[in-house]
Amino acid sequence: MKAVIFDMDGLMIDTERLYFDTERQLAKSFGKEVKDETLWKMMGRKPLECMQIYADDLGLALPVEEILKMRDDAFEQKLINEVVPMPGLFEMLHGLENRFRLAIATGSPARFVKIIMDRLKIESYFDVIQTSDEIINGKPDPEIYLKTIEKLNVTPGECLVLEDSSNGALAGKKAGCYVIAVPSEYTNKQDFSFADFRAFDLNEARQHIKIKFE
Repeated sequence: MKAVIFDMDGLMIDTERLYFDTERQLAKSFGKEVKDETLWKMMGRKPLECMQIYADDLGLALPVEEILKMRDDAFEQKLINEVVPMPGLFEMLHGLENRFRLAIATGSPARFVKIIMDRLKIESYFDVIQTSDEIINGKPDPEIYLKTIEKLNVTPGECLVLEDSSNGALAGKKAGCYVIAVPSEYTNKQDFSFADFRAFDLNEARQHIKIKFE
């Protein structure tokens, strides 16, 4: 193994809580209530795909682009004030940086990634940061992982993928990578039966990598 590719939302950063809070509040502003099942379906996908699911399930007639802007503007303010790394993130980065090439493959746009990188001061760890801005097909399509692998100049079989959502883990698996699922409290009921390993948290994922690949 030569490279480790991280998902970001819910895996590196506790953003799922912020997304869920924002999307629940947005639904209330329309006089609606969004179900957890809808929020789960949205996870890991491209922003416009997410909001199409959201609009369809809530029966909203507004253009999806308009709903997405409302969501993103509200989320950005939460992100600036409430960025929290997931337990074990810094230990994971310190432990892997001199042994593997590191990358991020995230369904988030570059504007959100920049806020997170600046606030946590972790951009220097990564050789490649692939956002959703250049991606046509969101997870579970493998496009984002294949593009990241190409930029890393490695093969899929030389890559480990760390994901917290079923959609993301499936994208990594379809790309031909070794997939470690690290479900969060928001995703632990999703299907990860196809993943190569399921870890309780990033600390357990780090130990698995150390034992199996170092």
